[in-house]
Amino acid sequence: MSQHSLPADRAASQVPLSVNALTRPLLVRLLERMRQIGIDASRDETGVLMVDAGIKAPGSVAAGAAIAEICMGGLGQVRVGAAASNSARDEWPTFVEISSAQPVLACLASQYAGWSLSASKEETGGKKFFALGSGPARSLACKEPLYEELRYRDEARSGCLVLEVDRAPPAVVIEKILRDCRLGPASLTLILTPTASRAGTTQVVARALEVALHKAHVLGFPLADIVEGTASAPLPPPGREAIDAMGRTNDAILYGGRVHLTVTGADDAARDLARRLPSSESRDFGRSFADIFKEYDYDFYRIDPALFAPAEVWVSNLTTGRTYHAGATRFDLLHPLWLDEA
Repeated sequence: MSQHSLPADRAASQVPLSVNALTRPLLVRLLERMRQIGIDASRDETGVLMVDAGIKAPGSVAAGAAIAEICMGGLGQVRVGAAASNSARDEWPTFVEISSAQPVLACLASQYAGWSLSASKEETGGKKFFALGSGPARSLACKEPLYEELRYRDEARSGCLVLEVDRAPPAVVIEKILRDCRLGPASLTLILTPTASRAGTTQVVARALEVALHKAHVLGFPLADIVEGTASAPLPPPGREAIDAMGRTNDAILYGGRVHLTVTGADDAARDLARRLPSSESRDFGRSFADIFKEYDYDFYRIDPALFAPAEVWVSNLTTGRTYHAGATRFDLLHPLWLDEA
């Protein structure tokens, strides 16, 4: 077995819809394409496999799309392509498209960045560390109350976690991940994607569907009634610095994201979900995310939670055949932020 190869795991059929087992072929394919898509991988001194997708390695949009599918636990598809638009003044040339036939597991049990991982200066021996873990290994640790609601826990023998960081996590954080996931070092893969990189920007914009699922959950819509989902969002070039990059990725979804959810149940619930889901329902809607973040002294928790949503939403009810629509994309807001006319 090469230093980049992954350890043997149980078959996916032994653990129904195991997001970690379903991710394994995607990880193998990612490692096979390292040179083509500009990433690097090596094992640290403990044996954990570290995948660099934009820190020292150049990364790429293709790497970001592949990592986004890994984040979705093998239960989603992510594609990057040219916009089908007749006028560049109304749209943007490149979009990320996301789909899932298992959106609740793909987006909330796996992709959602909900695992808080931190270390103090004393613990690191230098600079403090903070990251939100996303990806299938979250479902091995189940440290978030969300998993009790989902009634889901994965039991695979290997796991993968994605960290949106610009440096490798310190030993104390890696030890925590291994302990909470109940994994040996050789069974853990960590993928590192700085937001201010091509791969990082792509994998964050590819969360457009996940953002909609998370807000639907916050609004109290029954997750069991969400049966399928598709989404798209424009892909900007990365910002030069972390705050700028974070602003661009959020703006892409808040003002350019489109989501179509397929649900079951009562029409009143489907209609209400469509009405309340778009980002325009937020009091903070209409300004760049970077400006909003700065106004609130870089404190996420002071931002109106209703803002974290796609711009435009369709909700189709399988029970009745009706579809409800609300919101609208606002490329008139995105163009001044992203576009300089030649």
